[in-house]
Amino acid sequence: MNNLEQKIEAILFFKGEPVSLKKLTDILKVSGEEVKDAILNLKENLQNRGIVLLEKDDEITLGTAPELSEMIENLQKEELSKDLSKATLETLSIVLYKNGATRAEIDYIRGVNSTFSLRALSVRGLVEKIQDPSDNRRFIYKPTFELLSFMGVTKVEELPEYETTLMTINQTIKNSEENV
Repeated sequence: MNNLEQKIEAILFFKGEPVSLKKLTDILKVSGEEVKDAILNLKENLQNRGIVLLEKDDEITLGTAPELSEMIENLQKEELSKDLSKATLETLSIVLYKNGATRAEIDYIRGVNSTFSLRALSVRGLVEKIQDPSDNRRFIYKPTFELLSFMGVTKVEELPEYETTLMTINQTIKNSEENV
């Protein structure tokens, strides 16, 4: 595997979500053709492995091999029966009180990567990922109606200490933007 393939694989693993070919060319500072060639090679190198390269429109992401879907489904059922971790609950709180947040905002507030927590919440149907209307290159994670119903609230403003918590979260984000 050449260096460019390794970099693409690492980016896809780190991001944990689809990445556009344009974004890869920007990050890697190479031509679109070089990225396409590396993607073809990566796809070939991933044959007969547990991970596959998924492609849709001009985006790619890593996924599990279709032949392993039954095993993954069993793992998913097992995961759904477990309690949420502290990290996942922190992530959920941010999404709830912000009534939608980008992964970058969540990561900044928590100080760590929240990809796996967001995935766990999505799998459980507690958060949904929608495209950011102000920037179609990123997503916003929002609480689902099922979550609000489960919590016994009709809107996020009914959450305990909503105003105070939201002000604290927004101040944290504002401070991060000022320091950039």
